[in-house]
Amino acid sequence: MTLTKRDLVIHIAEETGLKQNDVMNVVQKTLDGIIAALAKGQKIELRNFGVFETRTRRARIGRNPNAPTTDVPIPARTVVKFKAGKEMRSAVLKLAGKTPAAQS
Repeated sequence: MTLTKRDLVIHIAEETGLKQNDVMNVVQKTLDGIIAALAKGQKIELRNFGVFETRTRRARIGRNPNAPTTDVPIPARTVVKFKAGKEMRSAVLKLAGKTPAAQS
């Protein structure tokens, strides 16, 4: 099942007693701030959640699977990388029945 932004807003509003519209505004402003910072090339570090940062992938030559002899130039581009924080990693590993110590 997918958790949407709307689902998240409803959940937070129910837990806090705030109006859904107020929660939606805060969530949207948070996401807008993350996008704006990444667009400037800044790194975003949210303790125990994770780190967002931009990386530049180098240009490379790809292959067309329908015509393997044809080279396809793939230009360099900037992508967003996310690295999960300690608490998130631990919570996700519990889903698979693994412990963080076993993953090292």
